[in-house]
Amino acid sequence: MSTLPSSPRIAFVASDRPDALAARDALVTRYDSVALKDADVVVALGGDGFMLEMLHARIEQPAPVFGMNRGSVGFLMNEYVEDGLLERLSRAVSTIIHPLEMRAWTSEDQMQSGLAINEVSLLRQTRQSAKLRILVDGRVRLDELSCDGALVATPAGSTAYNLSAHGPIIPLNSRMLALTPISAFRPRRWRGALLPHDSEVCFEILEADKRPVSAVADNFEVRRVRKVEVRERRDITLTMLFDADRSFEERVLAEQFTA
Repeated sequence: MSTLPSSPRIAFVASDRPDALAARDALVTRYDSVALKDADVVVALGGDGFMLEMLHARIEQPAPVFGMNRGSVGFLMNEYVEDGLLERLSRAVSTIIHPLEMRAWTSEDQMQSGLAINEVSLLRQTRQSAKLRILVDGRVRLDELSCDGALVATPAGSTAYNLSAHGPIIPLNSRMLALTPISAFRPRRWRGALLPHDSEVCFEILEADKRPVSAVADNFEVRRVRKVEVRERRDITLTMLFDADRSFEERVLAEQFTA
């Protein structure tokens, strides 16, 4: 259950979608609202992309985020209902997220870093396939992977791009990461790996000038990279809140039985 005070200070935020903005106005009229910096809990109105945006924005002020779907898919969101919000918040179940840190070195030998709540992905930039060497904790595990790309996903992100790339769904409490190829050409039969959460994954881009690759941490992109390191940041804790009868853990479990 959540550890919110009995009368939490709520900040309402919305995406730029008209229905999200209308929902925010309706909720602010019914419930007391405070500024983001003063909030005990943030109620985010939008879709999954907006939820990720809010979690990134809350890294320095990590109040829990309770999302209500005013977008499309809404896998990370709760159902939008105006009534009984305080009761829902008091009964909500907490889900703890630890992001990935991406450190990417460009062909100009500049290092850029970013955080990913869902995944860090490497993607080819041209018609030619990417060629990657993959190291785990400093040891070469795959000398050359010819592919469209590869990604490292958190358990929370395992049902997103990772699942579309035929990667495994990971239970939230498993303390694992998914390493998944994207359209692997050689070796064609390699389907990826499950790694301990404290593993450090390094991608070395082979023939980087001829076969340029970009690296993306959620929505932060670095182009023409030559090396990318990915590791989990256990020192950063983000909290999402879900209705007690539809917890995020239950959603991830149910996704494994969806046809």
